[in-house]
Amino acid sequence: MIRSINKAAAMALLLALADAHAASVSASAPIDRRALVERHDPHLTAIDPMAPLSVGNGRFAFTADVTGLQSLPDLYHDKGTPTETQARWSWHEDPNPHGYKLADANRDYTAWGRTVGYPTNTKTAAGQWLRENPHLQPLPQIGFVLAGAGARKLTAADVTGVDQRLDMWRGRLDSRVRLLGQPVSVSSAVDPDSDTLALRIRSPLLASGRIAVRIALPYGYTMADHHNPPLDWSHPDGHRTRVLAQTDRTLVLEHVRDAARYALTLASGTPLTIAHPGAHVFEIAPRSGDTLELTISFAREGRPAAHEAAAVVQASGAYWERFWRSGAAVDFSGSTDPRAAELERRVVLSQYLTAIQLGDTTPASESGLTTSTWYGKHHTEMVWWHTAHFALWGRPEFTARTLDWFRRTLPQARAVAQERGLQGARWMKMTGPEGRESPGGNPLIVWNQPHSIHLAELLYRDNPTRATLERYRDLVFETAQCMASMLHWDAANKRWVLGPPLWIAQEIYDQRTSMNPTYELSYWARGLEIAQEWRERLGLARDPDWENKRTHLSALPQKDGKYVALESHPDTWDNVDSRHDHPSFLMALGQLPGDGVDRETMRRTLHAVLASWDWKTKIWGWDYPMIAMTAARLGEPEAAVGVLLKSDGPNNGYTQAGHNPNTKLPVYLPGNGALLAAVAMMAGGWDGAPAHPAPGFPTDGSWVVRAEGFKPLP
Repeated sequence: MIRSINKAAAMALLLALADAHAASVSASAPIDRRALVERHDPHLTAIDPMAPLSVGNGRFAFTADVTGLQSLPDLYHDKGTPTETQARWSWHEDPNPHGYKLADANRDYTAWGRTVGYPTNTKTAAGQWLRENPHLQPLPQIGFVLAGAGARKLTAADVTGVDQRLDMWRGRLDSRVRLLGQPVSVSSAVDPDSDTLALRIRSPLLASGRIAVRIALPYGYTMADHHNPPLDWSHPDGHRTRVLAQTDRTLVLEHVRDAARYALTLASGTPLTIAHPGAHVFEIAPRSGDTLELTISFAREGRPAAHEAAAVVQASGAYWERFWRSGAAVDFSGSTDPRAAELERRVVLSQYLTAIQLGDTTPASESGLTTSTWYGKHHTEMVWWHTAHFALWGRPEFTARTLDWFRRTLPQARAVAQERGLQGARWMKMTGPEGRESPGGNPLIVWNQPHSIHLAELLYRDNPTRATLERYRDLVFETAQCMASMLHWDAANKRWVLGPPLWIAQEIYDQRTSMNPTYELSYWARGLEIAQEWRERLGLARDPDWENKRTHLSALPQKDGKYVALESHPDTWDNVDSRHDHPSFLMALGQLPGDGVDRETMRRTLHAVLASWDWKTKIWGWDYPMIAMTAARLGEPEAAVGVLLKSDGPNNGYTQAGHNPNTKLPVYLPGNGALLAAVAMMAGGWDGAPAHPAPGFPTDGSWVVRAEGFKPLP
């Protein structure tokens, strides 16, 4: 039956339909990616030591203070974030006259009727040397100094009129300040295909000879602190800087420290004045005029070629435009939730920061190419947070570069497995480029083991071809073989168990007795299932041993209707001291799809974490996005957004530069990477997600999410 309606109701209905149509059109229109990026370009108008800005290409980066160079290094290091020049290929190793080897740091651990040595002893000379070596070797510091009469270093009091902007669309840093009351401008960019920094500097202080560009080559880092150590200038005789070639427009230098070596080529389009006031110091100025255009190119082997500044700037601009136009994008600009703009800012800046620091074929440390942490070594349990988001954002080539390191170091991982009585390949936790384990609690961590399988699966989902399967088959199968051999048969309970010994992701439990952690058990099931699916895709039968262990794994431990961290110490909800560090059991349904998980038990567990976790004692930047992923999978988008942007706990802030400082660490890239993974999932969905767009965000109208190009999370 047709019912009549009044004119007011009819008009309201028409307006509602029109609004719905407009929203539909808006949601389907392409995102203006340039506008999206440019509205979040960092713009500084005062010195902010927590927010130096960087240009880079994934394996090489240059970080500058507000002068556009590294002119105030002590201020930025002591009060905020260091300004350094780094390359992922630049490493140094101290001499090893005693021939220390990893077994020299072993301690014995006995479980399941056998004793195995793990290199966990850092208190001996061998353990400390093995932990500190190899370590990152910093490249030169490049900054302004006052020249001529009254020559000295700059101070913050010399710098006024700050106007600095990072143009992320072009990968260019433009800095304008006044030094001694005179204008100085610096534009910088990094070449995408070579480790070359281009600088265009203009100032009347150059014409008058009052300033110069100082290039100082440090000995290395002060090793006493493995968190954010200062550069070491105290051993001038411990390294050598040699001039290989010099003309009126070029300078080629070689730096040597023990067996470590790099070279740099400085080139200018106009004649230069080059002073050499110290063994490792050079001061560069134009012979005449107020403009200085330089390129400084670095290489580990041979002499790097000279480049033209204009060509580098052009190449950088073309590369970054391609980057931003590729892959996924998300726009929150239509939202009324007051937190939306800040989330969008964090997302855009995190894409830039991870691209300039995490895209190399040697996995990055947790501070990337900004400063040194843990001697510059990478932690393989962080590789998922560092690189999974690239694949989810439709840029799988970054993930693939890092996964190639795992392929290259399979022989080292096989050797570790053999030493510990295991099969297949056992992945090292804290390591340098060569793949040698570092002593500490590191060798007992296990949640790094399935990462390479999960990342390979993300790459297969992006490119489901035989070629992808063949490329990573050995990596997947040997990693799974080791996972299977790490399990022990509990005859009394007719089940397979994980540990002891092990160090779970929540790093507060006794490593000698820890057994059956919730997250790691679920990850074992997921990793073995992916490996079985790869066998089937290659026309092979399922491995019967893997299948037996996968299907007879211990149940995920719980108590009083909630999951606990691990079976051997089920005190998560009884003891407040067990409710800090990572609530890693939530990852079983969040980062992972939930093998062995009961959803309602996990829901109660999530609510308990949100209500009673100790957010003050110790929690890290990646925990917030990780918890948000669990809330999203459970259909609780308000909780997901709330914890993602939680402001009353530590380590969830983001600087003007986009960095996520954590305790003792001014730069902590797992926070940025986890944020991107969570947003990819919340905006782009996951296997089995609700059919509506952006299933991880509230649907009450407060969030308008325009998303394109995302790959669903498994």
